[in-house]
Amino acid sequence: MNRLPRIQFRDLHGIVLLDKPPGLSSNQALQAVRQLLRASKGGHTGALDPLATGLLPLCFGEATKLAGSLLGARKAYLAECRLGISTDTADSEGVVVQQRPVPKLDDAAIEAALAKLRGRILQVPPMYSALKQGGERLYAKARRGETVAVPPREVEVYRLELLARDGDTLQLLVECGSGTYVRSLAVDLGEDLGCGAHLTALRRIWVEPFREPQMVTLEQLQQAAEQGDEALLAWLLPVSAGLSDLPVLRLDETQSMAISRGQQIDLPGLREAGRCAAYASDGALLALLEPDAEGRARILRGFNLPPD
Repeated sequence: MNRLPRIQFRDLHGIVLLDKPPGLSSNQALQAVRQLLRASKGGHTGALDPLATGLLPLCFGEATKLAGSLLGARKAYLAECRLGISTDTADSEGVVVQQRPVPKLDDAAIEAALAKLRGRILQVPPMYSALKQGGERLYAKARRGETVAVPPREVEVYRLELLARDGDTLQLLVECGSGTYVRSLAVDLGEDLGCGAHLTALRRIWVEPFREPQMVTLEQLQQAAEQGDEALLAWLLPVSAGLSDLPVLRLDETQSMAISRGQQIDLPGLREAGRCAAYASDGALLALLEPDAEGRARILRGFNLPPD
């Protein structure tokens, strides 16, 4: 039997803005792109459900140091939910557990229910989620038929708007912070309207700092890989792209040396700038910095990138 040649992985540093297809978990999508790039190290910046599509920033090499900050970033979604039907997973992939008639609702009634879900709210995460309880994922417990009390947690919903309505199906725009479950928003909306609801489609359209992302599909990446490295790596953004929303601090040679050694130093203007991206005099990204209580540079993440 002929064996397929082993992939020769390599050090690659950067970010791919993947348009995740439906049906794949975020990790499956990551591993598919990682193999195409032949990247030795990779991570994603916050899971999308298999049902969901859209922007999934994938970090490779030194960019994985930014995954935590991107996880906490503001995000936006286009969501579709169906009133009158509740499922055990809170989306269309689950089993229907309850059906209720949908009352006559005008836009004002829907807006009143949406208004309650804006701002800083307490939200109960869905039982079918990747959150851990007692060291085990909640979805694993749910699949065994276990029912556990999932404590509510505070999340922030910046925008929640009705875009369109087709019978009992609502199209929503959602802008939210880290940890917000759009499935739970659909459930809470349905309960407030007295008929239940579940999510039928979800597409993530942006994640800070990628407000107008040029996404790439798996098919496009596969085609680029067939054309060669130049075409494939054209989709790999520099690590600095993940810091594009932060102030830039240019360091001189002495300051650059100190930061590269992990030393805390006084940097004029850092206290006013707050968190910022620090670059060496030759343009190389050195660190993600923020001022400490004394105004000295505290290194949140240091980067060890190869020279261009």
